[in-house]
Amino acid sequence: MTTSYHEPVMLTECLDGLAIKPGGIYVDVTFGGGGHSRAILERMDPNSRLIAFDQDADARANAEAIHDARLTFIPANFRNLKRFLRLYGIKQVDGILADLGISSHQIDTPERGFATRFDADLDMRMNQQAERSAKAVVNTATEAELHKILGMYGEITNARTAATAIVAARANRPLQTVNDLKAALQRLAPRGKENKFFAQVFQAIRIEVNEELSVLEEFLEQVPDALTPGGRLVVMSYHSLEDRLVKNFINKGKFHGEVEKDLYGNELKPLQAVNRKPIEASAEEISRNPRARSAKLRIAEKWLKTPFAPPKPLPGKNAKAA
Repeated sequence: MTTSYHEPVMLTECLDGLAIKPGGIYVDVTFGGGGHSRAILERMDPNSRLIAFDQDADARANAEAIHDARLTFIPANFRNLKRFLRLYGIKQVDGILADLGISSHQIDTPERGFATRFDADLDMRMNQQAERSAKAVVNTATEAELHKILGMYGEITNARTAATAIVAARANRPLQTVNDLKAALQRLAPRGKENKFFAQVFQAIRIEVNEELSVLEEFLEQVPDALTPGGRLVVMSYHSLEDRLVKNFINKGKFHGEVEKDLYGNELKPLQAVNRKPIEASAEEISRNPRARSAKLRIAEKWLKTPFAPPKPLPGKNAKAA
């Protein structure tokens, strides 16, 4: 089963970022083919524990093939991180890894409808039990909603025109397949850049179907409570929308606006960046694994103690008065 999953990107950098220690509890929120989880288990000692999340049924089958008592697999979306950790009696963990985006296995399975190169039903659900598919999005979303989806999530320059074209095409008959959607937009694809255009369209619809950005926000907001002081967050993203959310949350403690400060000028944020700039794959890795080309890895650490405490009073009269 795992052979069709992608080679883990920047595996060594991810493991080093987690700073795995004896007796620690770690979480892989995007299990997939289990590449990261297997490597984490190899670095862990017998007293450590690994919790893995994935909502894809294929990932569950991969997890069942790992016979290791230290691994607990949770078949759920990682937006439910804290709830499931509590369910398993875990208050805080020492490290959390998230390898965002879509797996090669999902792309290379035609019937999943993720890839532009196969004709299949418009599906794109990472959780195949979910009700809303890509078919539902392209056939029921309003023109204004489609404009927003394609513009925000696909960063398509002619998003309004593309939305109009989809609505016009579905007026004749529902768009059922990958090729139906591509045919509706074919005349809008820039010459020589058709593959990139359709990749952006499919990315936009996939993000909408799976609520990927809102899931990421909900997950990141739970991370500070879920980590022990000094615990590590390691996140790998593959497009600017994800990376921007991760970067802002690490640097500012929120997704928009400037970082808040207390009366003493201390920044009110729960994490501190370990790497100032995102880590990128080496040229050698990119040549071996093209998926690594767009990857950006960010690592953060929860403050060992609150950085917001007011300064201690000076010795002498001030201290006496205090």
